[in-house]
Amino acid sequence: MSHHIVELIDVSYRYPDRTEALHGVSLTVTHGEAVAVVGANGAGKSTLLMHLNGCLTPTSGIVRIGGLPLSPSTLPHIRRTVGMIFQDPDDQLFMPTVREDVAFGPYHLGLRGAELERRVEETLAGLGITHLTDRPPHKLSAGEKRRAAFATVLSMTPDILVLDEPSTGLDPRGRRQIISLLKSFTHTRIVATHDLDLVHEVCPRTVVLHEGRLRADGPTPAIFADASLLEECGLEQPPSVRNCPVCGRSKAAPGP
Repeated sequence: MSHHIVELIDVSYRYPDRTEALHGVSLTVTHGEAVAVVGANGAGKSTLLMHLNGCLTPTSGIVRIGGLPLSPSTLPHIRRTVGMIFQDPDDQLFMPTVREDVAFGPYHLGLRGAELERRVEETLAGLGITHLTDRPPHKLSAGEKRRAAFATVLSMTPDILVLDEPSTGLDPRGRRQIISLLKSFTHTRIVATHDLDLVHEVCPRTVVLHEGRLRADGPTPAIFADASLLEECGLEQPPSVRNCPVCGRSKAAPGP
């Protein structure tokens, strides 16, 4: 079985305060897929993502990454396989400089010397943030922090990329860079976001969560065309697919 496959089998999760966040979610994501997880605030998107690299473990059900069930013994391997970019970059930036943050993961994988330096430089250059190399993370803008957090994960060369609200805090140029990066990543991508225009550009498949349950799973165009489904789940059609309010034609439709 490919080590890029993600499986959730009847996964439920209850927080310590007894909040029921997920209810019997089953989902399979295969190698190379780009899948969006969408839903209103509180739908369970971040909770679901945190199960994919062992930040949370199910109250019931099974999580498998590349055929390996999540367990204390498999957790180190799974965390090398699944690179997770959290919603708040401050959760990932803790070293004195951006360079040290980006080097932290590869160093603990055993990279040293010129090989480590090359990995760090290539990652920073790929995200267009070489100029941030020696900056302290706490002095970066919100968008700069987000790209630095990306770099800390990409430097680990993960097989599966999991992203929680990746476009938050980015200016238009930064957002375009993130979209380009997501399109160029050839392995498995799972993206939880409110940015449905980003989903429309990047993810051919969309999963809709509503109140902790998997409400829909299918091709993104079909999901976004179902206005009643989106409304029921507290979502709206993205501007890129709404009908023109004047002529009624879909913006995605071809011209005459």
